[in-house]
Amino acid sequence: MLHLPVRFDPINELTHTTASSVKEHWRKVMQEVRDQRMVVVTNHNEPQAVIVSIEQYRALQARVEALESSLEALRGQDPGLAELRAGFDQRLAVLQQAQAGDTARALLRRPARLKGQVKAGTGH
Repeated sequence: MLHLPVRFDPINELTHTTASSVKEHWRKVMQEVRDQRMVVVTNHNEPQAVIVSIEQYRALQARVEALESSLEALRGQDPGLAELRAGFDQRLAVLQQAQAGDTARALLRRPARLKGQVKAGTGH
């Protein structure tokens, strides 16, 4: 299988053509797709779709499948990772709550209780 590099240029940097031009000049548009790999189709100057070359589509498809396989392999390797992730997500959810900012400010306003265990600036 041919592996082309997958590029995702910003949409404003891609070649643009109007929907009516696609209808009227199909061969020319397809030549642009072959040359550029992707062409944005606009309608009233608004992007509506992207025409992708078959080579670029296959490259994108292969990359997505490889990423999905990698993710499945990672999930299957370490069940502890899922547990760690769940714990992290749970802690992160607390920060998304409406009162999280008030709670954090209240914690920061309290005097620190160091009990002699912190040695700032020692490099240890």
